[in-house]
Amino acid sequence: MVDTKTSEYFNEWKEREAIAEIMAPLIGKLYRDQEVICTVFDRTLVNQSTIEILRAHRFARQIISREIWVKDTYPILQAMIRMDLAPARVDLAKLVLRYQEQNGRDIDTFVAEQLKELNTGKTHQLSEPRDVVLYGFGRIGRLVARILIEQAGGGNNLRLRAAVVRKGAEDDLSKRASLLRRDSVHGHFKGTIRIDEEENAIIANGNMIRIIYADAPEKVDYAQYGIENALVIDNTGKWRDREGLGRHIQAKGVSQVLLTAPGKGDIPNVVYGVNNELLENDETILSAASCTTNAIVPVLKAVNDKFGIEAGHIETCHSYTNDQNLIDNYHNKERRGRSAPLNMVITETGAAKAVAKTLPELAGKLTGNAIRVPTPNVSLAILNLTLNQETTVAELNDYLRDVSLNSPLQNQIDFTNSPEAVSTDMVGSSYAGIVDSLATIVQGNRCVLYIWYDNEYGYSYQVVRIVEKVSGMDLGHWPR
Repeated sequence: MVDTKTSEYFNEWKEREAIAEIMAPLIGKLYRDQEVICTVFDRTLVNQSTIEILRAHRFARQIISREIWVKDTYPILQAMIRMDLAPARVDLAKLVLRYQEQNGRDIDTFVAEQLKELNTGKTHQLSEPRDVVLYGFGRIGRLVARILIEQAGGGNNLRLRAAVVRKGAEDDLSKRASLLRRDSVHGHFKGTIRIDEEENAIIANGNMIRIIYADAPEKVDYAQYGIENALVIDNTGKWRDREGLGRHIQAKGVSQVLLTAPGKGDIPNVVYGVNNELLENDETILSAASCTTNAIVPVLKAVNDKFGIEAGHIETCHSYTNDQNLIDNYHNKERRGRSAPLNMVITETGAAKAVAKTLPELAGKLTGNAIRVPTPNVSLAILNLTLNQETTVAELNDYLRDVSLNSPLQNQIDFTNSPEAVSTDMVGSSYAGIVDSLATIVQGNRCVLYIWYDNEYGYSYQVVRIVEKVSGMDLGHWPR
């Protein structure tokens, strides 16, 4: 005999599951037909399974201390389907919270009012798709590929056309495809992958990615593959100055280059969301700075804007990278020759100096150091700051929570209040950094903030945001 409570819980689950199953095709239709991305507190619902849609709703507990229910977001979604919307990011959770304050108004009227500036008819953000090429197909290259493929939508925006590599063995193509298909940290690729040997291409969810073999940027003739006005994402890190990266511009079919590492000299280092003005100058060579810089700068900007920063120290516990050795061996940098999976390794970081390039008002105020730790992904930045005014844990956390929800930095800063959060929980995060609010320490005008970041995926999303911006794709957030 099943007790009443057991039946109640299970029946409730079946009801929620059924609603989420109905929502999935509607979310997909809005995305593919109208380039509308539905979210719950900025967590995308596009290309998500039934369970993932329910989990996104459940995650609201960590933001507003209660769950958002699919039975509430589903009517909002139905109302949106009946509209003729332009491309945008629409947060269903925020619409639900506003609607619940309206005391039973007609939902179609409410949604039409909230999204009236979007209800202008179907359109495309770009007059024609923008070609993107990956120069290098390593950790960042493959994750950027995954993101671009997942966000291909109806095929009218960014198109990943090729990846340039040095040829390995005879079965190079199949090995490249396998590495895209399976990832020890991030799991299986969401979709299908096959190869076209005649075109030397990987076909990922219908996207044909040519694998081009070359040992120098200027030697590639992209035009012969029909690639034009391409933006090349150089994720090799081999060249970081204008002269080296300028070799890409010499190749036929290339108009712009983005480096996935800190740029040297006068190359603009962009942390998306913080100094986007650097993307408005028709610059042909750009840098996306480093993963750590992207993680800490948005939080530092937010704190400095509200409280002012007098001085501070940044310590990063950074996952090991391919730059280190698996076992002890020669390395040209101190300590990095020691086995990465077995040691914590104190090393230098340029993060503190990099902050000054994006936030000049903090120049000379910060110091920094790093510890490489024996984990393959997800890092932790510890910001020990002296502020210009006193505050409290509650005030500081409430402010950062609000910034993560309702500010121009809402795509960069995430917020968690889970007492059980650990590094692996952050794998796959699309945010530049995640504030661990329960670890926040405040004493007078001194505070310590702990910022998690997926140094691979979170950074890759920041790279893609730059590509979208310079290509003319800048989705607004709704409701306003």
